[in-house]
Amino acid sequence: MDGVLVGKRLIGTQSPVTVGWENIPRVEGGPFKQLFFTWFQPTVLFGLLAFWYYAPNSIAKASTAIGIGIGFKVLLLTMEYFFPRYESWRLTWKEFTTDLFYVGLGYTALRLVDNYIGDGVMIEAIQHAFNWEKFSWFTGLPLLLQAFLIAFIFDFGQYWMHRGMHNWYPLWLTHSVHHYITQLNINKGAVGNPTELFLIGLGIGGFFDFLPRAAMLAGTFGMAISTYQHINVRFNTPRWWRFLFNTTEHHSVHHSRDYEASRSNYSNTFVFIDRIFGTCVDGEAELLGMEGGRRMSIREQMTYTFTEGWKTLKEKVRHQEPAAVPAE
Repeated sequence: MDGVLVGKRLIGTQSPVTVGWENIPRVEGGPFKQLFFTWFQPTVLFGLLAFWYYAPNSIAKASTAIGIGIGFKVLLLTMEYFFPRYESWRLTWKEFTTDLFYVGLGYTALRLVDNYIGDGVMIEAIQHAFNWEKFSWFTGLPLLLQAFLIAFIFDFGQYWMHRGMHNWYPLWLTHSVHHYITQLNINKGAVGNPTELFLIGLGIGGFFDFLPRAAMLAGTFGMAISTYQHINVRFNTPRWWRFLFNTTEHHSVHHSRDYEASRSNYSNTFVFIDRIFGTCVDGEAELLGMEGGRRMSIREQMTYTFTEGWKTLKEKVRHQEPAAVPAE
């Protein structure tokens, strides 16, 4: 494969990658279908922002956010069933049960671990150790600005954590498991080794004081933008959306079997962060995964980080051992 030159990199020399929005297929159908798949994402985003901005305090609480999140996931799963982007990504019962296992892991064991050693605990310890005051001025900012800054600060940290996972071998060992997925579906973001899932959730937003309402609004950016990274549905998203936000197309490139393509589109929500640092590739890929699309079992996903790390360590120690000197 010749590949396509993007900046100083050749994309698509190892596996097919479509580069450029003009080369990506669009949703076909009547006027209503075209309208629906063009404006669905912006409508959901602005609708949820308006809801959390104006909802009374009796409704604007975490339990409401959880309910909306579950309902939204069910809606998107239904859309995947009736309007799949790729038939090869169609959800099977095996894939579905695997995804549910990891979703359940995130809501139980990983959440419990986060309560004891997560970013909130670390930040509180640092603040107490150095007697720092929180940034109280943050709560004086306009509500929507607070929400954007919360989402942006978290995503900026995730960008560098994610990029580090692709460039530093110890972190790559934790993240590589996630790159063995062979299709994108709505819950695939939860699939990975627990160590990586813990690390990717760390952030520094806890250093700032912010209003609870702002946190609800910030969560909207995650639910109404980041969720689409792992979805088997094609949208005719507006050009401005593709410029600002990470999309299924961007993330499929990141999961491509092509090495250079996979080292792009690191942000979780705001793809303009990738544009700033020169790691954005606009395009899409259908063939995903590693080792030619080999699918890992749950058992291997849970242990791969540690078994591969142990093998690498033993190999390194073996090569550092001095060669035997023959006796005279």
